[in-house]
Amino acid sequence: MSYETPTKAVITDAGFASRFLPLTKTIPKAMIPIGAKPAMQLCVEECAEAGIKEIIIVATPGTMGKAIYDDYFLNRAEHVKALLEKQGKADRFKPVEDILSLPKITVIEQDPSLPYGNGSPIASARQFVDGEAFVALYSDDLIIGEGDVKTLIDTYAKYPDAKAVITAQNMPREVWHKYGMIALKDETKHTLSHIVEKPKIEDSPSSLTSYGRYLLTPEVFDYLVPSNTGLDDELWTVDAITKLAETGDVYVVPSRGTWLTTGDPKNYFLAHLEYTLKNEDYKSEINDILARY
Repeated sequence: MSYETPTKAVITDAGFASRFLPLTKTIPKAMIPIGAKPAMQLCVEECAEAGIKEIIIVATPGTMGKAIYDDYFLNRAEHVKALLEKQGKADRFKPVEDILSLPKITVIEQDPSLPYGNGSPIASARQFVDGEAFVALYSDDLIIGEGDVKTLIDTYAKYPDAKAVITAQNMPREVWHKYGMIALKDETKHTLSHIVEKPKIEDSPSSLTSYGRYLLTPEVFDYLVPSNTGLDDELWTVDAITKLAETGDVYVVPSRGTWLTTGDPKNYFLAHLEYTLKNEDYKSEINDILARY
């Protein structure tokens, strides 16, 4: 069965992000800036650039996440606008207007009855997207360059009978044990056989790494259920995608950009640095500092 081109996206935040405590006891990790914008905004903009019309942000339950996302993306901050106009600094309000002009955003909390795991936030958004193909993003995965959401949608237009489309990137051997590693069913068609979550390095089926950019069809919800937990008793999105590959074609496409993870302080800093060097107008000053070391 084929579905219409996706117009909705689900973006999940980064759970409790314990590696970033104490900061993340107060704000969601996806609100930590990358350059001048929080990571969550970069994900939303990636969706908007690809033509997505509605975005569901899934916040971690039991935190201030939902309130913070609602305030950031939906609060019109008229008092700030009025003050800036009074001070003759109205141009400083433009970044807020840019946020308010983004596609429709709905913020929900993850269903707390679901198991721990990165599949649970997506399962929590079922009522908002069920019956349609949709795009899913993890907010701690950063794409520099052309966004993956457009790549996913373009690929689905070529293969409308696909059960799913996922982007992938070749990664060095020393990190294979940290990610979902891809086994291809047909290397000519680039269709998926299965994904092995965090394998031993010697057991990895390839150097192709799966990360948080997926185009999924509604059948995925048949497998994002509590009875389908996997490694460490967690509910994994990649396990559900592997199940989809058993019933039809799941296409694996290389990212047109560069994927960087921000999942821990070291990789966050490196991703932030690379993004800033490519996108901000003060990169020459950063290079001057780096040159001194």
